[in-house]
Amino acid sequence: MRDDNGRPRVVITGLGVVTSIGVGVAEFTEGLRAGRSGAKPITAFPTEGYDSAIGTEVTGFDPARWLHRTDPAALGRAAQFSAAAARMAAADAGLSDDRLRAARSLVSIGTTDGESRDLDELTVQQRAGGPGRLDRALAGRVQAGKLATSAVRELGLVDVEAVTIPTACAAGNYAIGHGVDALRAGDVDLVLAGGVDALCRKTFAGFYRLGAMAARVCSPFDADRTGILTGEGAGVLVLETAERAAERGARVYAEVLGYGLTCDALSPVAPDEASLARCMTLAHEDAGVEPEEVDFISAHGTGTRANDSTEAAAIRRAFNGPPPPTVSIKGMLGHTMGAASALATAACALSITEGFIPPTINHTRTDPECGVDCVPNVARPATVHVAQNNSLAFGGNNAVVVVGRHRESP
Repeated sequence: MRDDNGRPRVVITGLGVVTSIGVGVAEFTEGLRAGRSGAKPITAFPTEGYDSAIGTEVTGFDPARWLHRTDPAALGRAAQFSAAAARMAAADAGLSDDRLRAARSLVSIGTTDGESRDLDELTVQQRAGGPGRLDRALAGRVQAGKLATSAVRELGLVDVEAVTIPTACAAGNYAIGHGVDALRAGDVDLVLAGGVDALCRKTFAGFYRLGAMAARVCSPFDADRTGILTGEGAGVLVLETAERAAERGARVYAEVLGYGLTCDALSPVAPDEASLARCMTLAHEDAGVEPEEVDFISAHGTGTRANDSTEAAAIRRAFNGPPPPTVSIKGMLGHTMGAASALATAACALSITEGFIPPTINHTRTDPECGVDCVPNVARPATVHVAQNNSLAFGGNNAVVVVGRHRESP
């Protein structure tokens, strides 16, 4: 089972999701279809001194329910999310412990903040006169590796490479692309790829100081949009070759047709229209699809003035005219940082199997400068054959993943 370029076809056979609108595939799908909002007052850290403190925090998450082999107390919140989402994804894919241990595996996890949430807890404990958890909180660069290794340990993987990819808000798609490459090259049998971040004060304060924070709701592509809401969550996808999935009779959500990456490094924070358009074109070429074959776009769509207008212009450039329906699920999920694009790719896969396009909620009037059909407020029934997921990150890191309906080989 190979594509037109002779490469092994890569399919998605399992999904694990932790979000503010639902934990697990069933709740996540229901939340997307209903246009549910995860926005609520932040409780993760002290918010005194801020004009507003609304985020998309995950509530009702009990790590002990999902972690079978790992002590939750030994992990930071982001690593708990990662391990739990990996466990969910493996179970959803029908992978037994024996099959997991026997596979040559890659765990590829993207992130923005690593375990920076622990820095918040350290500060609170030190202010209270305690020592704090400096062992976990020592800044993220080493600790971020636990986001991948926590999944490895939870699943008992043996012949495995664990990689954490820190390309900020595009990291989930970068991790998925890395997994696709490994499967196409025949280096591994099985990939668990995605992204994770926990809500933390550092990132909240950073976006607040940039003036990019919305006061109440995130309203992508709306004429009166005011910015993002920071959030948290995790999305992990099980990827394997179509041949291996067929051999074990696995259910397939969708096929990863291809992806594209660009890194323009033109600005620390601002997206570049030409670079993003090129990224989409590269993804189409890798996927072997023409722009007119894309049924809908899951945009990065943060709800800031600059991002949405620049992304819409880049889409028109890449599509050489009016694009297909272009939505942002960040109105529901907020900006989950490193998890954002992984969750959006999962949503694209679900749109194919469940037959609907998720809505862009909190929408009143489309900004003429954006000029997209953002499927406002209410999900749209649709037969989706090809879906495109855009992700942008600070530093000019762009990643676009294209997924399609799985076609059984004769």
